[in-house]
Amino acid sequence: MTAVVNQLPIGLSIAAVLLLVALGLTVTFGQMGVINMAHGEFIMAGAYTAFLLQDLLLALPAAFLVAGLMGLALERGAIRHFYGRPLDTLLLTWGVSLVLQQLARDLFGAPNVQVPAPSWLSGGVGILPYNRLFIMALAVAGVAGIWLYLTRTRLGRRTQAVVQNRRLAATSGIDPGRVDMLTFFIGSGLAGLAGVALTLIGPVGPALGTYYIVDAFLVVVAGGLGQLRGAVLAAVGLGLINSYAEFWSDASLAKVLVLVAVIGFLQVRPQGLVALRSRALT
Repeated sequence: MTAVVNQLPIGLSIAAVLLLVALGLTVTFGQMGVINMAHGEFIMAGAYTAFLLQDLLLALPAAFLVAGLMGLALERGAIRHFYGRPLDTLLLTWGVSLVLQQLARDLFGAPNVQVPAPSWLSGGVGILPYNRLFIMALAVAGVAGIWLYLTRTRLGRRTQAVVQNRRLAATSGIDPGRVDMLTFFIGSGLAGLAGVALTLIGPVGPALGTYYIVDAFLVVVAGGLGQLRGAVLAAVGLGLINSYAEFWSDASLAKVLVLVAVIGFLQVRPQGLVALRSRALT
């Protein structure tokens, strides 16, 4: 029982990391139908921004802007020509991810680099360090910000209208192209924030994003495409499963158990935890 209790905060901290990484995918993949394999490299870009600035609080907005602009350039330069063709976007963004990884090696070198945590994050509460608590708080702030944007702003409501029925939204005077641009900018910027957060728990390297991209897609799919509440629930569930499985076995087997759990769950509920409600006739 003691081990179960001790693993709970660790599982929640893993859930916070997964949620931060998956938040951007919830927007770009869940709402736009784009399988963006370069999302991990936007995470990497945010982490290297923190490495260059060496200031956590300054790196957060800077990383959001850098990753957001990278995502915007990718959407305008290539992805907008492949909407409705998810397999093509997968191949396209996979190629872009390889290019970005090599670019990072050319600029920063192949070895991993370390970003020192600020002194005010040293220490912890019980078995939970302050850096993990900061990541959890950042995840909560990210979820709250996305929820407020989607439900309390005009641009957010237009985004939801495009998601539910793109053609009907266009006939109502909404420009889907502008909505796509803004949505991709926000989703990519959130990946940059995740990259800054990840510097608090490990080194930064060109392949940083590849360690998290699969788990992030699992969170989005298991939670329900484009469903913020579902992503939160799925991240918590997968984080706890990963924590307890790793405690009683090892890291590799824990990954396998998480994948098996998601596959089994989708066999029972293929639409995910939270299904998209639509007024579309088809």
